[in-house]
Amino acid sequence: MKTAARLERIPPYLFAEIDRRRDEAVARGVDIINMGIGDPDKPTPAVVLEAMHAAIDDPSTHNYPPYKGTRAYREAAAAWFERRFGVAGLNPDTEVISSIGSKEAIHNTFLAFVDPGDYTLIPDPAYPVYRTATIFAGGEFFAMPLLPENQFLPDLEAVPEEVARKAKLLWLNYPNNPTGAVASLEFFDKVVHFAKKHDILVCHDNAYSEMAYDGYQPPSILQVPGARDVAIEFLSCSKAYNMTGWRVGFVIGNRAGIAGLGQVKTNIDSGVFKAIQRAAIAAFGLEDERLHQLMAVYQNRRNIIVEGLRSLGWPLEAPKATLYVWAPIPKSFGSSVAFVGTLLDKCGIIVAPGNGYGEHGEGFFRIALTVPDERMREAIGRMEAAGIRFEG
Repeated sequence: MKTAARLERIPPYLFAEIDRRRDEAVARGVDIINMGIGDPDKPTPAVVLEAMHAAIDDPSTHNYPPYKGTRAYREAAAAWFERRFGVAGLNPDTEVISSIGSKEAIHNTFLAFVDPGDYTLIPDPAYPVYRTATIFAGGEFFAMPLLPENQFLPDLEAVPEEVARKAKLLWLNYPNNPTGAVASLEFFDKVVHFAKKHDILVCHDNAYSEMAYDGYQPPSILQVPGARDVAIEFLSCSKAYNMTGWRVGFVIGNRAGIAGLGQVKTNIDSGVFKAIQRAAIAAFGLEDERLHQLMAVYQNRRNIIVEGLRSLGWPLEAPKATLYVWAPIPKSFGSSVAFVGTLLDKCGIIVAPGNGYGEHGEGFFRIALTVPDERMREAIGRMEAAGIRFEG
C-alpha cells in the first residue's frame, strides 16, 4: 500500500530516532545517560495535581470542551500574559485560544494559512515541526540561517524580495531551541516592520518564556507596538510547570491568526479536556518563587555542563535561557552524527545531533538539562575517561 508522496519528503522525526538508538543500547546493557530530549524530570507542582483531582471528580468536566477552550481558561491565560509581559487589553474571546500543547497548534497554523506554492520563512536550525508542517501543507520553506556570528538571529535583509512576496508565515522561537539564543525587543520591532511590509503573519514560538537564568526575563513579541497587527505567540505549560505530558497551552495575539487556527481546530480536534484546563489555571496562579526555585535547579545544571565542557576544552558561553546547551563538535569528528554516535558508543551518553534541526545545525550538538546533577557530572567524567576533548 503506497503512502502519500508528502511522507517521502519528511525524514524520521528526530526524537523518534534518538529513542530507537537508546533502546538498542539499553538492550545491550549500556547504562544510558539520556540528555537528548527536553523533557523535564521534576514532578508537576502539587497544587496543579490537586486542582486536577478535584476537576476529575466534577461531572461537568466530563463532556466535550469548547474548541477554543473554556472562557475561564482563556481569561486566566490572558491575565497571566498581562502580569508576565505587561500586555493589556487582549480579548479572551477573539485573541486567545487553547492548544493541546504547542506542537498541534504550530502544525495547524500552517494548515490555516499556507496553500501549495506559498512560502514559509523558518529558522535553521530549528524545531523540526516548522519544516515538516510546511511540507504537510504543500508549501515551500525558505530557511533563514541562525549563525553564531549573528547571535543566532535571522538576517531578514537576506530574504529575497520574491520569496518575501510569496511568504505567508514567518517563524521565530526565542528563547531558542536548539541554540539557547535570546532576542531583544529591538529585534522583534524589526520583525514587526518586516511583516507589515510584506503582509506576513509572524508566529513566535515562546515555549521557553519562563526558562531563563541569572535574572534574565525573556520578552514577548507582543510587547512591541503594532505587533498585534501581524503576530501571534505560542505558549505552553510544558516546560515552566513540568507538564509536558499534560498537553496544554495557548496561542495569543492577532485576531485573524487566532480565527484561522480556530477554524482548523474545529475540524481537527475536540479541544483540551476541561479538567486539564482547570489544572492549568491553577498553574497560572502559582507564585513566582516556585518558578525561581525550579530555575535555580536548571541554572545549576547549566553551570555543571558548561564548566565541565570548558574543562575539556570547549569554548562556551553559558546560555541565558532554555533547557539546552548548544555546543560545537570537535572538527576531527567530521559531522554531528559521527560525534553523537561516538558519545553513545564510548560513553553511553545520548545527545541530539545539530543537523537534526537543519542544515545549519551541522557542526553542533545539543545537550538537554533534564537529568539530575550527579548524572551530568558522570557524563563529563565519562567523556574525560574516553579522551573526548574539544579541538577546534
